[in-house]
Amino acid sequence: IDFLLYAIPISIIGARAHYVIFSWDYYSQNLSQIINIRSGGLAIHGAIIAGIITGILFCKKRKINVLEILDLLIPSLALGQAIGRWGNFINQEAHGGPTDLPWGIIVDGQKVHPAFLYESIIDFCVFLFLIWFRKNKKASHGQILGLYLVLYSVGRFFIEGLRTDSLMFAGMRVAQLISIASIVIGAGLLIYIKKKKRSS
Repeated sequence: IDFLLYAIPISIIGARAHYVIFSWDYYSQNLSQIINIRSGGLAIHGAIIAGIITGILFCKKRKINVLEILDLLIPSLALGQAIGRWGNFINQEAHGGPTDLPWGIIVDGQKVHPAFLYESIIDFCVFLFLIWFRKNKKASHGQILGLYLVLYSVGRFFIEGLRTDSLMFAGMRVAQLISIASIVIGAGLLIYIKKKKRSS
């Protein structure tokens, strides 16, 4: 509970900071809008990064195993993401381009990919898998985190390609760049844990 009291507000700040940084062309001309989150503008990657950093610092101060704590919290994060994506539906945002598929949604008079729905489904599946893995496998500290980073990021990478509102950096989608980095980090963590298991 103590950790959440720090992590939740810091994650919100991280989510906003991420969005503002990669939309600086607009916010540099509208500084008063930086703290206005009523119209959206929270990036989940910023929240995750801020939350993990907060977790590392918190656990280091309390002398707690950070991987153990993150493994405990990560499934709830995936579930929260699955639920939170429906906020995009309410705000009519985070959708994809035009589609003729029967499950397309109407936005501004046009049928488009419900990218938020795709991600919500993936997040929920990740949540279910992580819960199953934790219950049925003897998971080492860090495995749940590693699996989350890989599974969520693979899904996000492809879904981001459908979206029309991506944050950009050097002509590339920021979320896809972060997803690639997260996949590498997650896979590296899983490989490290596997090698450590074998040598012990």
